[in-house]
Amino acid sequence: MMYPRLKLAKDLLKDDGVIFISIDDNELENLKKICNEIFGEKNFVANIIWERAYSPVNLKKHFSENHDFVICYARNLDNLVSNGLKRSDDANNRYSNPDNDKRGVWKSTDCSVGPAIPDKIYEITTPSGRKVLPPKGRCWLYTKDRFEEMLLDNRISFGENGDGVPRVKKFLTEVKDSITPMTIWKYTEVGHSQDAKQKLKKLFDDNSYFDYPKSIELIKRMLELYTYEDSIILDFFSGSATTAHAVIQINADTNGSRKFIMVQLPELTDLRSDAYKDNYKNICEIGKERIRRAGKKIKEEHPEVADTLDTGFRVLKLDSSNMRDVYYNPAEYSQNMLESLKTNIKSDRTSEDLLFQVMLELGELLSAEIQEDLILGKKVFNVGDGNIIACFDDEVTNEVLTEIAKMKPLYAVFRDSSLSNDSVATNFEQIFNTYSPDTIRKVL
Repeated sequence: MMYPRLKLAKDLLKDDGVIFISIDDNELENLKKICNEIFGEKNFVANIIWERAYSPVNLKKHFSENHDFVICYARNLDNLVSNGLKRSDDANNRYSNPDNDKRGVWKSTDCSVGPAIPDKIYEITTPSGRKVLPPKGRCWLYTKDRFEEMLLDNRISFGENGDGVPRVKKFLTEVKDSITPMTIWKYTEVGHSQDAKQKLKKLFDDNSYFDYPKSIELIKRMLELYTYEDSIILDFFSGSATTAHAVIQINADTNGSRKFIMVQLPELTDLRSDAYKDNYKNICEIGKERIRRAGKKIKEEHPEVADTLDTGFRVLKLDSSNMRDVYYNPAEYSQNMLESLKTNIKSDRTSEDLLFQVMLELGELLSAEIQEDLILGKKVFNVGDGNIIACFDDEVTNEVLTEIAKMKPLYAVFRDSSLSNDSVATNFEQIFNTYSPDTIRKVL
């Protein structure tokens, strides 16, 4: 199950894309072997340790595991760019300007480094007259000439009384806007599963449906590091739809327009579970309801973006072809079969089923805007502002075809059995040649 999904994930990633995979101790070794085969060892980015629990389980015999791993691989490490983590107010507040330096606030950093290099070991006299050497086994950060230059440029601090060991002044204006993340992610920074469970329970009116959900903060950190405001995020193991929740949240925080694709098998809920009793027959139903509730809650908490924040989503289910699998040899046809051969589309398929099949075949994004209009009483779909105009109703007349042709779509799509009579079928090409000759016509 894991191998084909990872292989597909790699194929779907952009050249600067990245994948995160959560795993516990039991399968870590096997997962890395699979990922090295699919992505290549050179594209390994990091093995992150997530502190997913903070209280011990005393029933455990030897150790109470309180972490999971998050393995990160790039599609092409040479093209991968990290946004880093946003600098916190605490980090910036460590800077001050006690000497009113015109370059702004600064903090002092160590002026020594190890191991010791002979030409960087020399005596420095502080403004108070005290002579100092670097600590044993270390040397100064700069050569003597470079140190003198730094001193003249007022980039060396000797403390408030001018008697301290020399330290380098590091100005806030000269540091990166972001912080490079470390590989241990503590629950105080990205949340833990117990807290995530309680928040999810609160979202569902005090009903608990998942025991170990991921925290929203954990997923948000991944998004912060490697996505942009218009990125598409794919989660092949959607579960409780934490990723979708996190995408909506980070869009609200950053005024972004990221999109998500959640993939989940319709795993049945236990007949004895609260979820089943509350009419959630599979975990996909819980995930869909979570996205609805999360979107509503986030809009309530962020009224400033409530009108522009997109919290909508479409639910698509994998199914067999819309087309009937009917094949006969010529000798097998009979007069009484003609009525059943009027259409090659399965009888239980809706117009929407046909529309999404066409969108896939023509390379249109399934998230594209779809408008429904009535043209002379017939339902007409307008996809992507005229990229596809489709009508699957019966009894389509010359007048309907003419109105659609006048819209000059890139593609015009109909059912073969939609045209009202042979005369309309005969006029079909001529109508489009007259009003929209460049439109590509497709008949199902």
